Amino acid sequence: MYGFKAILFDVDGTLADTERDGHRPAFNAAFAEAGLDWVWDVERYGELLTVTGGKERIRYFMESDGIRLDPALDPDAFIGGLHRAKTRQYVSLLQTGAIPLRPGVLRLLREARAAGIRLAIATTTTPENVTELLDHCGEPGLRDWFEVIAAGDVVPAKKPAPDIFRLALDELGLDARECVAVEDSDNGARAALAAGLKALLVTVNDYTAAQDFAAAPLVVDRLGDPGQPARVLSGALGDSPFVDLATLDRLHRLAHQDA
Repeated sequence: MYGFKAILFDVDGTLADTERDGHRPAFNAAFAEAGLDWVWDVERYGELLTVTGGKERIRYFMESDGIRLDPALDPDAFIGGLHRAKTRQYVSLLQTGAIPLRPGVLRLLREARAAGIRLAIATTTTPENVTELLDHCGEPGLRDWFEVIAAGDVVPAKKPAPDIFRLALDELGLDARECVAVEDSDNGARAALAAGLKALLVTVNDYTAAQDFAAAPLVVDRLGDPGQPARVLSGALGDSPFVDLATLDRLHRLAHQDA
C-alpha cells in the first residue's frame, strides 16, 4: 500500500520531449503558412518557453520584438488563428508517431496502473495535443489510463498559476496531500507547489536543465528504465536506479512528514 492515491503529470517535456522537435516546427510551419517571415530557432524557442501557453507565447513574441499588426486586424483573432494552424500542424506530426514517450514514462504508468494508483494530467497545452500524443505514442488505449485530463484554456490563469492543478485535483476528488506531481519546468514546479502538491518530482529536459528547482524535493534527468538509469540532480532517489512507485512513495512521505 502506497501513501498516495494519484499521480498528476505535466505533458510537454515531461511525458515526451515535444518542445524542440514538435511544437517549435509546428509554430514555424503555421507562420510560413500565414505568409509571415517569423522563424523560431532552437535558442529563441527556449527563451519563449518562459511563457506558458501557445497563444500567450505568440503574443509575448510580438510584443517583445515590437511587431505591429495592420490596425484593421483584431489581435486576438489573428493570434487565435495562428495558434489553430499551429495545433493542426502539431497534431499532424503527432499522428505520424514521430514523438515517443520519454524513457521510463510508460514503465511508471504501467506500474501505477497495476497498483491501482490513479492517473491524471494537468497541462497548459491544448487538449487535442494531449490526446493525439497519447493515441500515437505506441501504447494502445493509453489515453484511457488517465482518469482526468485537465488541459488548455479551461482555467483563468496558466502555469505558474496553480489553477490547472487545482482543477485536476477537484475532478479527482482528492486533496493535494494525497497526490504526487511530475513536472519538467520551473513554471510547472511553481504551479504544483502553489497548489499544495509538496510531493513534487521534476524530470528535466534540454530546455529546462538549467532552471531553478531549489524548492523541488527531487530532481532527476529522466525517469529511467532498466539499462537507462536516472541521474539525480537534487534530492535522493533511494535504492532503485530509476523512478518507480517506491521512489514516489518515499518522496511523498518525506514531503509530508511534518503534516
